[in-house]
Amino acid sequence: QVQLVESGGGLVQAGGSLRLSCLASGRTFSTYAMGWFRQAPGKEREFVAAINWSGLWKSYGESVKGRFTISRDNAKNTVALQMNSLKPEDTAVYYCATKRDTYSAASSDLSYDYWGQGTQVTVSS
Repeated sequence: QVQLVESGGGLVQAGGSLRLSCLASGRTFSTYAMGWFRQAPGKEREFVAAINWSGLWKSYGESVKGRFTISRDNAKNTVALQMNSLKPEDTAVYYCATKRDTYSAASSDLSYDYWGQGTQVTVSS
């Protein structure tokens, strides 16, 4: 199994920045990609970003393109999400997850098998 621990969430003013980190452990050699999802009150879980093991392939949700950047450091076994120009609409619990293969849709939460506990991001007006 894979264990994932997110960190870096907090409270920030609109227009500010936060950097989230996901530390992975366990059977990470069987993971083809890592992704970030978020869920706000009253909304379904939303795809944020994904990255494959080499870091050469990345994908972003439409609502965060141009503002968020996903990256990974395989030596440290971490995946980061740099969030800039934050908006109140970005307020949500952010989850890190592992993608099981290369062919399933990155934007679907059904493509991911292991999930972290989530970290709260709150953006004030």
